[in-house]
Amino acid sequence: MRSRSKSRECALQMLYQADIRRAGSPSTPEEFWQAHEPAPAEVRTYADALVQGTMQHLQEIDALIAAHADNWDINRMAVIDRNILRLGVFELLYGEGTPAKVCLNEAIELAKRFGDAESGKFINGILDAIHKKR
Repeated sequence: MRSRSKSRECALQMLYQADIRRAGSPSTPEEFWQAHEPAPAEVRTYADALVQGTMQHLQEIDALIAAHADNWDINRMAVIDRNILRLGVFELLYGEGTPAKVCLNEAIELAKRFGDAESGKFINGILDAIHKKR
């Protein structure tokens, strides 16, 4: 697996963990890295930047997702789908040097790997709509 793909996977896991622990104590990237296999520095650095950026722009990202997710309330989406979308939107908007096509493809691959049978189509539809409006 390429290092950026591995970074996205780790970032998704951290975002998922933060989302489900919302009511509990917040986790930190350092806690995540201590609990998982060692990762190369470039994987950790990019994953941490994705998580920090996504969390920093969370309100804006969630508003965009909600505006493009017809008949879906963001809080009722599957937790994994919601966080793949958040990560994908962050990269679409703020991913310096990352082409939109790469952002879309990487999000769809995460959805296929971690989501259910329909997650890839769901993620693709929303991210594509956001990309076209931007």
